[in-house]
Amino acid sequence: MDFRDTDQQAIWREDVRQFLNEQKPGSIPDEAALMGEGARPDFAGLAAWRKALAARGWIAPAWPKEYGGASLGVMEQFIMNEEFAEARVPNVGGMGVSMIGPTLIIHGNEEQKKEHLGAILRGETRWCQGYSEPGAGSDLAALQTRAVRDGDDFVINGQKIWTSGAHLADRMFMLARTDPDAPKHRGITYFLLDMKSPGVTVRPLINMANGHAFNEVFFEDVRVPARNVVGEINRGWYIGTTTLDFERSSIGNAVGQRQTLEYYLRHIRENRLASETVRTEFADRWIEAASAKMLSYRVITIQAEGRVPNHEASIAKLFNTELSQRIARSAMKALGLHGQLTGREEAPMRGRVPGSYMATVASTIAGGTSEVQRGIIATRGLGLPRG
Repeated sequence: MDFRDTDQQAIWREDVRQFLNEQKPGSIPDEAALMGEGARPDFAGLAAWRKALAARGWIAPAWPKEYGGASLGVMEQFIMNEEFAEARVPNVGGMGVSMIGPTLIIHGNEEQKKEHLGAILRGETRWCQGYSEPGAGSDLAALQTRAVRDGDDFVINGQKIWTSGAHLADRMFMLARTDPDAPKHRGITYFLLDMKSPGVTVRPLINMANGHAFNEVFFEDVRVPARNVVGEINRGWYIGTTTLDFERSSIGNAVGQRQTLEYYLRHIRENRLASETVRTEFADRWIEAASAKMLSYRVITIQAEGRVPNHEASIAKLFNTELSQRIARSAMKALGLHGQLTGREEAPMRGRVPGSYMATVASTIAGGTSEVQRGIIATRGLGLPRG
């Protein structure tokens, strides 16, 4: 693995840094912060940042230029994401850019592309993902939400759960079963749904850190026009697994882990909390953060060679999410009893540590549980038999 930029990559990295020096916003929340009920985002700053990114096609840098992207290659996008993470500035667009947009570019018809892609880039629509159900999480193909054809519409009944941002979303891309007699990976269709449709009910799920990002969504005789089906009817499973995300290396997460450690260490030094045990534990965390970055580099190297990272991406995801939990635990230990203070002026770091300690519980569940990731690593990476 060569850690050095080529001459062309070095020029590109300098271009990104110069752009950030000139256009970097003052204070803009990331997509996760924008989901929170108590968030008070600087919408003026966000609009200016979006405009600056759009002018270069950087809202959706991997999209083809004809759809408003920049047609960036794997390494170009990786370098841009790495520099954005180091500068602590957000990408914008959320699931519209990272998930449904690329899916429509490949599988959508021209009418669907015309209706949705531009609106995503302009920030006119926010999207959420309707995949998981109470009985279909890790085994997503077991989903039971039904869609029955009725003339020019499909009538949908069922429930989705753990739907991030559904309380703020304008639209949902979702999977529903259209042929209950087919094998479970077949008979599923991919729909685009207006969240304001009659019969859609969103209920909040408050997490243990008292945050509201997740929701459960209920569908009662919701009518969806057949023109909102993406791809072929009963072939939605294969569309749902489509990904054009050129950046699967988690470089943003890896950089963020190190930045979190730096933030905690400043407080520990300033308040003389660094006992021998704390120093040893945070040294381990620092080494692990560096390892997370190397795993990201490994994934992007595979992609740059034109191969698809499979178990390698699972290794990076598994390591990063479990590391976030270890960092939070180490910080709680360093603070001692003060680590129990939350939401108070006198709380260390305004209660960030216990908030993170509780919030990271979900890290090893969302996006594929640690058990699922270990199964992929064992079978596809190590060639072990299925148990």
